[in-house]
Amino acid sequence: MEEANQSVVSEFIILGLCDSWELQAFFLVTFSSLYLVTVLGNLFIVVIIITDLHLHSPMYFLLANLSFIDFCLSSVTTPKMITDFLKESKTISFGGCMCQIFFGHFFGGGEMVLLVSMAYDRYVAICKPLHYSSIMDRHMCIGLVMTSWIIGFLHSVSQLALIVKLPFCGPRELDSFFCDIPLVIKLACMDTSILEILINADSGVLAAICFILLLISYSHILFTVCLHSTDGASKALSTCTAHVTVVVLFFGPCIFIYLWPVSITWVDKFLAVFYAVITPLLNPAIYTLRNKEIKKAMKRLQC
Repeated sequence: MEEANQSVVSEFIILGLCDSWELQAFFLVTFSSLYLVTVLGNLFIVVIIITDLHLHSPMYFLLANLSFIDFCLSSVTTPKMITDFLKESKTISFGGCMCQIFFGHFFGGGEMVLLVSMAYDRYVAICKPLHYSSIMDRHMCIGLVMTSWIIGFLHSVSQLALIVKLPFCGPRELDSFFCDIPLVIKLACMDTSILEILINADSGVLAAICFILLLISYSHILFTVCLHSTDGASKALSTCTAHVTVVVLFFGPCIFIYLWPVSITWVDKFLAVFYAVITPLLNPAIYTLRNKEIKKAMKRLQC
């Protein structure tokens, strides 16, 4: 006789952002437009950096990789959310849910490390300008990018390994627009308190290390600029302000979603939308609007 005291969950029900059809129609148009701008904006930055020889430098090489990761990160959840606005019944398969979790943490973890690499690049440019070309050579740039991808992959695999074998026997409703570990783990048919600590520790350690390294780098940069205020340093500091803005926008929602002990549904949804949809859109806008070299490259492209 086959034992079936637990039913296997083959799909999850996604409750989405709201129940109102009017609001869903508004969100459909809004998020479709934002996603289109995000894709075109980030891919445009990648293409213009590759094609314009004036932008073949370590800083823009790292920026191109950041834009590519932002394009990938926005594509993990946003297309599914947009198509779900057209459906009355919103579901996602178990495999699809695990894929969203894997790639979300893969690109998210990779972006954290890449932001640290960009901070290191600015640190060398401002604090050790005479040695910049020898330190930030081709091998170093490729190594920094490869390190971000590898750490992102290892982080994602470690997260997925902790939840993929959990027993799910109902309920199967996710009160969000995509699958993420804090929501999925609550649906497991077992005590997951220890597992939640391990998962939060995993994400927390990576986020904390990256954030501390970023603080150290930009604090050292600020100290150096204040000590030696020159035109070159001021220009580099202007670039750093764009980096710091991106860091705050990226790490802010992460801290509240994964590390904040109090969970408020509408706040979590808002931060999830900001993290998945708005942040990848703001990154190209921040860099193109504040970066004179990108603007010059755009003008050269028009000529």
